[in-house]
Parts: sequence; C-alpha cells; structure tokens
Amino acid sequence: MIHTHNISKSYRSGRGTVQALSDVSISIPGGATLALVGKSGSGKTTLLNCIGGLERPDNGSVNCFGVDIHTLSRRELSYFQRRNMGFVFQFGNLLSYLTVFENISFPLVLNNMEKEKRVAELLEKIGLPEVISAMPYELSGGETQRIAFARAIAHSPKMLLADEPTANLDTETGEKLVKYMFGMCKEEGCAIIISTHDQSLIKLADRTYTLLDGKVIGE
Repeated sequence: MIHTHNISKSYRSGRGTVQALSDVSISIPGGATLALVGKSGSGKTTLLNCIGGLERPDNGSVNCFGVDIHTLSRRELSYFQRRNMGFVFQFGNLLSYLTVFENISFPLVLNNMEKEKRVAELLEKIGLPEVISAMPYELSGGETQRIAFARAIAHSPKMLLADEPTANLDTETGEKLVKYMFGMCKEEGCAIIISTHDQSLIKLADRTYTLLDGKVIGE
C-alpha cells in the first residue's frame, strides 16, 4: 500500500508563496494503477515527486510499503528508491553517453543484478531488440520513451512513477507505450502512478484522482 497523509508543499517565487499541495491524502493498493489528472499547475507533478521521494513535503507523511520515506536519511532514501521505485519522465532522460544496453542495465548494476539476460528480455518485450547497441541520439521519441520505461522496470520495482510519459508522442506511438507499460507492469505486479492528460491512460487506471490548485477535488 502507498499512502499520503495530509501532505502540503509550497514554493517561494517572485510573486510570493505558491501553494502547490494542500493537505492531500490518497491511497494506492499495491499493484494497482493510479492516474493523477488536472490542469497544468494543479499539483500533479509535485504530488508525484513527493510520493517518489524526489521532493520533500512541508507537512504530512508519505508511506510506501510500510516505510515513511521522508523520515529516512538521504542515503537510506536513495537505497529505498533504487530497490523499490522506477521513474519515467516526460523527455525520457536517457544518459546521452551510454548505449541503450548500458542505460537499461544501469539500475541492475546499482542493485547487483544480472544484466545481459534481463536487458535482452526487456528489449524483446518492447519490440526493440535491434537497438541494443544504439546511442540515445539515434532513437526516435517513441523509442526513447520505450527504452526509458524498460530502464525504469529493469530491476523489478514495486512502484513505477511516470510524469506525462506520452505528452510528446503522437497518438499511435503513445498508445503503443501505454500498452507496454500497463501490460508489463501487470505481469510483474508493479504499481503505476501516472501524472497525465492522456485519456487512453486515464481509462486504463484502476483509480483516478483529480487535482485543482493543490487539492484533491475528485476520486
């Protein structure tokens, strides 16, 4: 189970204080899929980042699989993330100086896990076995996102966090990525939390939370 309890987050800007989240409490069963929806600036990405430990809330708690992650030290949190979480960002964020094989195997190296067989298996499943030696600049946008997804689940995390993963893809390519994400995560029992405007993602989610001005206004 993943649970946030009354988390709030604000930022200082030239216009004063911006309240990104205000007393947000949500729950996600293990292995479930959750979509965070709302207009730009509603707090979706901030909430996703707080759940993933990328940002620390000002108040409240985030409990992932029995651990209050924001009570951990930086070293403990890093270890927890690399064992239990995978991340997919809007632009893929592949390491430009590493090959596809090296990008996907990066979390496997961190976790002292076998590389060759797992990377080959993932590339086969996402339909890209031929790009194993390619550099990121040689990939299309859709291929980049599929490789980023393969890297995110390579180490079999308990939770995948994805921030607008289809935002920069055309409809057909986005639907292909969605098919891989939901199918493969279901196979591996991995929970998915997605910040999105994409209706094809929203329709497939087990649960949807709608945010407005940093507050949950609908489930």
